[in-house]
Amino acid sequence: QVQLVESGGGLVQPGGSLRLSCAASRSIFSIMTAGWFRQAPGKERELVATITTSGMTKYEDSVKGRFTISRDNAKNTVYLQMNSLKPEDTAVFYCNARLYGVDYWGRGTQVTVSP
Repeated sequence: QVQLVESGGGLVQPGGSLRLSCAASRSIFSIMTAGWFRQAPGKERELVATITTSGMTKYEDSVKGRFTISRDNAKNTVYLQMNSLKPEDTAVFYCNARLYGVDYWGRGTQVTVSP
């Protein structure tokens, strides 16, 4: 089992920035594909960004150029730097890690973008 714990969410004004962190409980995290998903009220959970063990990244179209995913395997941590935040980015953000087809999830952290 791998436990994932997110942090860094909060309330921010439009145009602001936040940095989310996700800490994994085991060093096996270094061989896992990691990602961030989000779920807005009344909507399905959607992929935001992923990063492979080699550092290859993929982003959902609406966050390209604004969000950056990164990882520090020595710290068993994945990050999501979010800039130029918009009200439509408001959601619960979830950390995900996948290994051999098995998904692990954090409990989520709330991000609210509002004046």
